[in-house]
Amino acid sequence: MALSTLIETATSNPISSIVGFLAGYISCVCTYRILFHPLSKVPGPRVAACTSLWLAYHAYIGDEATVIYELHKKYGPVLRIGPEDIDIAEGDAIETVYLDRGGFQKSRPYTKFDIDGHPTIFSTLTMDERANRAKAVVPLFSTTSIRNSNQVLCGVIDEFVSRLQKEAATGQPVNVLNLTRSMAVDAVSSYLFQQNYGGIAEGASEMSASQFVDAYVGVGAFFYFPEPIAGLAMRIFDMLTSNEHTAKSFQVVDNFVHKLVASTTPGSGSYPSRLLERSIGVQQTRVECKDLIFAGSDSTGMNMATILWHNDEDPTAGPYLRGVVREALRLSWANPTRLPRLVPEGGWTYKEFHFPCGTNVGVSAWQVHQEEDIFPEPREFRPERWLNPSDKMLRNFFAFGKGNRTCIAQNLALTELMLATQKIAETDALRGAKAVQDKIEIYEWFNSRVKGEKIELIWGKK
Repeated sequence: MALSTLIETATSNPISSIVGFLAGYISCVCTYRILFHPLSKVPGPRVAACTSLWLAYHAYIGDEATVIYELHKKYGPVLRIGPEDIDIAEGDAIETVYLDRGGFQKSRPYTKFDIDGHPTIFSTLTMDERANRAKAVVPLFSTTSIRNSNQVLCGVIDEFVSRLQKEAATGQPVNVLNLTRSMAVDAVSSYLFQQNYGGIAEGASEMSASQFVDAYVGVGAFFYFPEPIAGLAMRIFDMLTSNEHTAKSFQVVDNFVHKLVASTTPGSGSYPSRLLERSIGVQQTRVECKDLIFAGSDSTGMNMATILWHNDEDPTAGPYLRGVVREALRLSWANPTRLPRLVPEGGWTYKEFHFPCGTNVGVSAWQVHQEEDIFPEPREFRPERWLNPSDKMLRNFFAFGKGNRTCIAQNLALTELMLATQKIAETDALRGAKAVQDKIEIYEWFNSRVKGEKIELIWGKK
């Protein structure tokens, strides 16, 4: 009788029945995830335990790092930020997650950074997937190889400083972020491609590749969107935001890369030639070159702009040169959010918590760069703290990640920053400069994006 009544009610009012069923289902799922899930004992907000949409939302609006930082103050260093997601605010976790035995495998969201439908050296999830390509180009990123090509890099940096001084002399605010991005893409292309992209020489208020770079930075807004919603959302977003400038930027980069790969000389030792000699296809080689233009200009550009912004009143680097660079990397937030990794078979126990296989765990630079017992007054720019760094400071330095999946171009990026900072000091290029903004505001995506897309300095009388 009860069953027939239930069926009769369902058929007579199907919408109410569907709503009731969905409400019951959601209630059951949330109850399980909050009370009975293997991660139920890990502290964190209940809404995050119920649904991954909480994390996706904060990633999308660009306040993920700040929100999670504040939640750690309330709940402690181990925080549940999704049904299967854990954020750890301690450098103690870095060794196991990123270093031991090659570290844990990258999590699924990295595939959103595939380019033209192709996984890149960065976006591949496993070591086996990237091995052939990585082995082909890794020698280019050795300190010896980079040191032997310092003349190429110094040429780009001389051009950068010259343009900086020229724009400073106008007395108008100078968007140094545009200049540092131009420097970074020219340095990467000149050294790795053996062809200068020409960003500095363009002399434009916005480098031609910037819209291309920003489009891939924007992928970070959808980093935690579940598939297939993510793909659909990104396509809709592209349709709503794309314009003539964006299309032109993509076309300029495409033309540069096509000509680059087509004209690559076998045996030249360049980035594309090394890939092609490993039987990497032409299309995949183009994709890898595009990835370098994106990653090489975005993070290094942001880091160098941060150095200029923090040193506007003190143009001398002196013995603090390395400290200036390290401190800027600590505070630039070029990549502020968690670098998620997948817990392997057998699970992982960290302190009193056990994380089963398949859990996404990770550490963020935003957290470990602000551990107050390691970096006193963590928001203050103090290069002198790096004159005699402790082991814990070095352990927590996470600007490039750690382990086998650390930024492949880390040595190159550091060299660019060191050489450029040194040249700025030698030429006294920042004398009389003042920052226009009181602070640099960012969208806290996987690759951060500066709000307003400007970091400006203005020069007074010297």
